[in-house]
Amino acid sequence: MFFPAILALEDGSIFHGEAFGIEKKAVGELVFNTSMSGYQEIMTDPSYNRQIITFTHPHIGNTGINKEDYESPTVFAEGFVIRDFCNLPSNHRSSENLETFLINNNSIAISNIDTRHLTNHLREKGALRSCIVPTSLCSENEAVALANDFEGLEGLDLAQVVSTKKNYKWSEGIWPNFLESSGNFHIVAYDYGIKKNILRLLAEHVGNVSVVNAKTPADDILQMNPDGIFLSNGPGDPEPCDYAIKNIQKFLEIKIPIFGICLGHQLLALAGGAQTEKMKFGHHGANHPVQDIKSREVFITSQNHGFAVNENSIPENIEVSHVSLFDNSIQGINFKDRPAFSFQGHPEASPGPQEISSLFLQFKSMVEKYAKKK
Repeated sequence: MFFPAILALEDGSIFHGEAFGIEKKAVGELVFNTSMSGYQEIMTDPSYNRQIITFTHPHIGNTGINKEDYESPTVFAEGFVIRDFCNLPSNHRSSENLETFLINNNSIAISNIDTRHLTNHLREKGALRSCIVPTSLCSENEAVALANDFEGLEGLDLAQVVSTKKNYKWSEGIWPNFLESSGNFHIVAYDYGIKKNILRLLAEHVGNVSVVNAKTPADDILQMNPDGIFLSNGPGDPEPCDYAIKNIQKFLEIKIPIFGICLGHQLLALAGGAQTEKMKFGHHGANHPVQDIKSREVFITSQNHGFAVNENSIPENIEVSHVSLFDNSIQGINFKDRPAFSFQGHPEASPGPQEISSLFLQFKSMVEKYAKKK
């Protein structure tokens, strides 16, 4: 059921549309995602916590929702902005439509928005504080005020907000067979906002995985006798996550293999002495070109981040391994004196291309060498 709603931005811009899902106020940082498929995986990505997602692909809802493509148990984004909503999905895997999915996850989306104009606005102005609200709940001026009241993502530690409350084991492999892991290695994965397909690829290529809360002390992890440490993706600003940075520094000291992605990449860089910075509008989508500096090979990758490692702050014992061909921002680092590396994008490709999944094999190679020395 549709209801009149507005999208209000901090600069006073107002967009009128029709909303569906739950009648509620949704406030967060407005970003745009350039993926042409995979909206279910995007909607269930914990890295979007406290954000409102604008889909640049015009048709959303046409493939419905299925049981296999959840990347987490629920929706973490504050809301969604789309051009045309399709309430009659056509897909043999679909088990419910998008509207039912949003209602079940206490979320809201606004449709009939000129997303091309809105995306151009965000490219010029940068990510903006915003608010989706039914017109029955407040006026345009009140909606703009709500948007401006949002504190923004800088200085906001959200990893501990979305992290698992209870540690658990994972051994399920990749789709479509989901075979149990046959690896003998034990990986501990810090959940800063982890996605299921990351765990599947770790299990498929490396071994059994123990998933732990973001604030689990390093000493507790070492008692689990891991063969490697994985640092997951996640939302928010990496710099306030001092507990994570301190833990990673301990792991670097003992030279246990470390692989980080997205927020985990930024945290690894901070633990190594680098600095991070807020980007203008970030990278969100499944079509971002990234180049391996040594091989010059170009990969099309999946991205979702609003912060990046500052190139001028990188110490001598760290080298840049990958860069974005959109803006030359850092996409990967390697430690020269430690078995540690990281990648800014989402190599698990949910959604997105699978070209960069070889990073999991790179991690496996490190783990094998470490395990032989134990």
